[in-house]
Amino acid sequence: MTISFLRAAALAAAWLPALVAAAPLSLDQALSLAVQRSEAARAGRVAAQGAIESSRAAGQLPDPVLSAGIDNLPITGPDRLSTTRDSMTMKRVGISQEWLPADKRAARESAARAMAQRDQTQAAAAEAEARMQAATAYAEAWYAGEAMKLTAQAEHHLREELVAARGRLPTPAGSSAEVLQLSTAQGMAEDESAKAGQQQANALNALQRWVGSRPEALAAPPAFTLATEADYVARHPAVALLRSDVDVARGNATVAAQERRANWTWTASYGQRTGYSDMLSVGVSIPLQIAPAQRQDRETAARLALVEKAEAELAEAIRAATAEYQALSSDAERLGQRIARYDIAIAAPARQRTEAVLAAYRSNQATLSTVFEARHQELEVQRKRLTLQRELARVQAQLALKPLAEGAAL
Repeated sequence: MTISFLRAAALAAAWLPALVAAAPLSLDQALSLAVQRSEAARAGRVAAQGAIESSRAAGQLPDPVLSAGIDNLPITGPDRLSTTRDSMTMKRVGISQEWLPADKRAARESAARAMAQRDQTQAAAAEAEARMQAATAYAEAWYAGEAMKLTAQAEHHLREELVAARGRLPTPAGSSAEVLQLSTAQGMAEDESAKAGQQQANALNALQRWVGSRPEALAAPPAFTLATEADYVARHPAVALLRSDVDVARGNATVAAQERRANWTWTASYGQRTGYSDMLSVGVSIPLQIAPAQRQDRETAARLALVEKAEAELAEAIRAATAEYQALSSDAERLGQRIARYDIAIAAPARQRTEAVLAAYRSNQATLSTVFEARHQELEVQRKRLTLQRELARVQAQLALKPLAEGAAL
């Protein structure tokens, strides 16, 4: 029994790669692969990490400065270049430290963290863009495959009708004109199949750009969970990024206001003399802001103007995102209504007509060409419905996936 079990396990392991390769790609898998492969998102994450490291450094004091030298070294006379003969010559070593108040360092660190937050938002926006583009490409590829199936059905029906028409040629009901007409129709159907195949190949190539490899099969896309207007606007990438810009501008303005106070620099040095007492010197350097209204105040005003600019751009982006949501929501609603009306007014009657013609044909009350014509019309109706569904899927993908993911940096 153990040997049989091992053989079965080995066989399953051998077939596992083929089974995995044959499994259809789902929409969730495609979205996950798109996010993993997004280099723009990776760039944003790396930039955010770098900004976080910079913010930690911004909250520290500047490095102290070590100085060393020789004061009052004679360069003429008998004591020329001697460090021990003249009493005024002194070897000196000192250290200085620029002092930044805690609130000023906190302001710098806060501004740097705001920049890191913006980079994180940029990464989240890149991920959202990758998800939306991948979902759109996925829907295009899947509906292109469904359209390919319909064109194959139409081609199959016309081939059957052509065979039947050729079979009727020796009979009084046969017509060479009918055969020629069907031959032309079959050629057109084959061209439509080739066109649908080309569109499907293009759609799969576009999907490959996001998932990394060309999928063999696709699972039917699930229904999208649409965002509300408030969530769509709040998590819209443009709005989120501009909100981060406002935070960055405010942080820079706070830093500029703090910089209005000058930084003092403390110094201490030790001087050594030969034959005389050593000397200790201490001091402080204070920048004299002789014209704050012309320099520091203007810098603060410039930063505050950038805050107002960022706030105005944010308000405009909120209006644009609101209008975008309303347009997309209206399109989705109207497309849904069109599909519902299409099912009732067009698709259902076309299906019923095909069923009625088939029933009439079985009772010898309709010709075979009438059956094929009804089938062809029903297929055309289904193709039109696929087009409407594809348009709806594109709109819903934007409504559901364009906003930043839940929990992303806002």
